[in-house]
Amino acid sequence: MTTQAERASGSRAPLTRERVLRAAIALADESGLGAVTMRRLAEALRAEAMSLYYHVSNKDDVLDGMVDLIAREINEASATGTESKDWKSAVRHRILGARRVLLRHRWAPGLLATRTTASPAIIAHHDALIGLMHRGGLSYDLIHHGMHALGSRSMGFVQELFDPGSGPVSDEAIAALSADFPNLAGMLGEVAHDDPESTLGWCDDQTEFEFGLDLILEGLDQKSTDAKRKAGKRVNR
Repeated sequence: MTTQAERASGSRAPLTRERVLRAAIALADESGLGAVTMRRLAEALRAEAMSLYYHVSNKDDVLDGMVDLIAREINEASATGTESKDWKSAVRHRILGARRVLLRHRWAPGLLATRTTASPAIIAHHDALIGLMHRGGLSYDLIHHGMHALGSRSMGFVQELFDPGSGPVSDEAIAALSADFPNLAGMLGEVAHDDPESTLGWCDDQTEFEFGLDLILEGLDQKSTDAKRKAGKRVNR
């Protein structure tokens, strides 16, 4: 984007691929991913639209580049603070670091889901997660199952089965459900009454994200412990 110094002097910093991609991310942060067009990018950079094509091939190249920069941001946010932690805490730290990045760029999960080319920075993030688990004593076979279980959660977001909405659940809505869907109504009623003052509706996204993450990590830890115990028994026979 154009700096204050550039505006004051009337000069512009030279275009680079990274500058184009940073401008695209800033546009998406401000106005949503739909705002990222070659024309809008050129306007934001005070450049001719054709000059962008010296640095990016087309819009798909821009979107792939945006994903790569977001993944680099995730790696930078998660790179420190895991050295002295046990593997579960280290993996949790890294994944929650990724989540903090995606909460700053709320359009990013939707973009990640559409890309068919794997970003080297995303591969590096997953490689780091696998390394943390393996150094913690988990077998590669168990890690493979664990990465499947984590799914998009490993990148800091969850593809929910359905969106329950953001408003509080009223007693009237619960009563209307109870005749045909008694179990769903029972669950909603209990959750709503546990925190009747909540303004987040019946789901707190961060709490549910961390609950699911901890459940998976604790399950993997138990599976690893069980496998080592069985291996030890075979050796002692």
